[in-house]
Amino acid sequence: MIPSTSEPGDGPKTPLAGQHDAPESAAGDTTAPERSERSERHRSSGRASPESRDALVGNLFKSRDAPSFFGSSYFGPQAAAKIIEAPAPDLSSGIRHAAASTHSFRDVGGPFSQIWDLLGLLPRNKASVDRLVDVFLSELNWAIDAVNPTSFKAKYDEFWERKFGFDDFASIDLRWLALLFIILAYGVFLDCPYPKNGEVQRELQETSLRFYWASRRAIVIAPTFYGESTDLVRAGVLVTRYLIHLRRVPEAWLTTSFAMRMAQAQGIHIDGERWRLPRKETETRRRLWSHLYMLDKTIALAIGRPFAIVDQQCLVKRATNVWLDDESDEQAATIPELPLSEPTLSVFNFLAHDLAKIVGNIQERCFGLFTVSYDTVLSLDRDILDWEAKLPDYYHLSDPDMSRDQLHPFLYWNRLHLHSMYHFARVTLHRPYLLRQSITNRFRHSHDACISSACADLAMRIDYFQQPLHDRLKWTLGPHHLFNSALVLGIIAVKDPHSRRCHAILEDLTAYCDMQRDDIWLNEFALAEVKIVELCIKKATQFRANRATSAAEPSADTASNDPRYEHLQAPEAAPNASNHGMNAFTSPNTDLSSETIPGLPHLAAAGGPFQWQAPWGDPAFPLFEPTDLQQWEHVLDSITQDQMLFGLQ
Repeated sequence: MIPSTSEPGDGPKTPLAGQHDAPESAAGDTTAPERSERSERHRSSGRASPESRDALVGNLFKSRDAPSFFGSSYFGPQAAAKIIEAPAPDLSSGIRHAAASTHSFRDVGGPFSQIWDLLGLLPRNKASVDRLVDVFLSELNWAIDAVNPTSFKAKYDEFWERKFGFDDFASIDLRWLALLFIILAYGVFLDCPYPKNGEVQRELQETSLRFYWASRRAIVIAPTFYGESTDLVRAGVLVTRYLIHLRRVPEAWLTTSFAMRMAQAQGIHIDGERWRLPRKETETRRRLWSHLYMLDKTIALAIGRPFAIVDQQCLVKRATNVWLDDESDEQAATIPELPLSEPTLSVFNFLAHDLAKIVGNIQERCFGLFTVSYDTVLSLDRDILDWEAKLPDYYHLSDPDMSRDQLHPFLYWNRLHLHSMYHFARVTLHRPYLLRQSITNRFRHSHDACISSACADLAMRIDYFQQPLHDRLKWTLGPHHLFNSALVLGIIAVKDPHSRRCHAILEDLTAYCDMQRDDIWLNEFALAEVKIVELCIKKATQFRANRATSAAEPSADTASNDPRYEHLQAPEAAPNASNHGMNAFTSPNTDLSSETIPGLPHLAAAGGPFQWQAPWGDPAFPLFEPTDLQQWEHVLDSITQDQMLFGLQ
C-alpha cells in the first residue's frame, strides 16, 4: 500500500473522472437524482435545456473532465451535435461500485487492476518521489518548458493527500500519473549525474526505464478511463524527448504521433483565440503545440518517415514574447507583449517553430517520392539562411551577445538547441549532394554547407558532451540530437581520403569516438553510431595507408581559407576535357545556379550520364538505421568503388 501523508478521511474527496458536471449543469452541488429527474423532464418534453441550446457545434465542451471538440463540416460529423445536446449519463454510481469491490481491482481482468499495478511502481517512500520531482523542476524544467511548476505541484499534493483505500482508485487521474512517471524517469538521471561506476549507471538506467515504461503504459490506458487532457500531451512530449536522448528515434516517431492526436482531440491545433479561450491558456496551448510541431517535423525528416501534422489542417498562431504562466487570467489579459530585447522562453519557442516549418518543407519538397530540382534545394537553403539572419543578437550563430545569460539562464541552452537544429537542417538538406561532382562545380554550395555545418555541430558535441548529464539534458533532448554530423564528416573522409583536410577530420572523429566510448552513459544505440563512424575512419585510413605504401602521387587539393577544414572542391578536368567543350569552364568558383554548360557530362540532380547511384545520393532514400552496420558497410564500399570507377582517387 502506498504511504499517505494524511489520515484517512481528511479533506474532501477528489471528484471522480466522468462525474463532472455536464454542460447543462450550472451548480456544482446538484445531486445525481436531481440531474436524473431534470434529464427525464427534458426527454419527456422533447426540448433541450437553455444551456445546451446555446451551445454551438464546433466549440469546446467538457466531456468526462476533458475539453474535447466536435464540429460541423470540416471538424466532424453533424451527428456530434446530438451527443452534445443529450444529457450526460451519470456513471458515478457504477464506477464507485466497481471501485469498492475488492474483486474489481484484485482480479487481473478487473478495470482497476491496471491502476493497482501502476501505483505499485511508485517508490514506497514519498520523500524519494519528492526528491526526484524537485530535482527535475529545479534542474531541467525551466530550460525545456515541460510543465507549469505551480499547477503540477498542486496536482501532486492532491494526489498524495487523497484518501487511501479500496474505494479510492477511481479518483486517480492516470493522465497526470503518466506525466509523473516520465518526470521520475528524468529525475533518476538528474539525481545522480556522476555515477561512481558502470554498475551504478546500469542500476540508474534500469530504474529510469521502469518509470519510462510505467509512463508509456499509463498513456495507453488513460484514454480508456478518461477523456484527453494536456497532461497526456505533455507526457507524450517528454516521452519523445526521453527516447531522443536514448537515441531510440524510430520509437520517438511513434510517441510524438500519439501525443499529436491527443492534442488534436482537444482542439489545440486550432488557435485559442478561435475558441475564445483566455489569453493565458491560449499562449500555453500555442507553446505546447509548437513543441509537438518541432518534434514531428524534425524526427520525420531525420528518419525518412512521413510527418503527422499537416499545415493546411492547422490554424495555430505563433506564441508571443510574453510569459503568463505565473499570472491570473485577469492580469494576463492586460500584460503587453515584450520586445525581443527582453527574452522569454516563448522567443525560443516560436523561433524553433519557424525553423520546423522550413524543415517540413524540406521533407515535403526534397525527400518525397518524386525527383527534385537542385533549384528547390537552393531555394530552401535560402529560407534557412533568412531564418538565421533574423535571429536576435543573443541567438546569433557567430559571436552571439551573452550579456543576458546570467539574468536569463535558459538563453545559454536554448542557443545551443537552435544552433544544433540549424546545422541539422542544413546538413540534411544538402546531404544527398555531398558526393556529387560536376565539372561546372554546381554542387559546390552543398559541399560547403555540409562540411561547415557538420564541423560546427561536431565541435559543439565534443565540447558539451563532456559535461555532467544534468547539463547535457538541457539541450540534447531536442530533435537535433540525431545521427548526422559525425557521419557526414566520416563520409567526407572516405570520399576524399588523401586530402589535407582528411587528416584533421580523422583526428576529430577519433577523438569523438573515444569520448563516446569513455562516456559512462553510453548505451547500445549510441555505440552503434560510434561503430559506423569508426568504420568510416577505418576505410579512410586504409586508403591513406595504401597510397603511402604504393608511393603514389598525392591527390590534388585546392587551397582553403580554413587552415583545418578546407572546402570541398570539384576534381580537376580530365586531359581530354576540351573534346567535350570544357574550355567553357572558367573557374572553380562558378556561380551556384542550376544552369550547366550544354554538352557537358555532369552528375545532375535529376539525372545524367554519371548520376550517383549509391543510396547516399538518392534524396528519396532515407538514412539506414545506425544499428544496421552491414548496410552502412555496403554504402561505404559503394562510395569507394564509384570513386575508383570514375577515377576520383
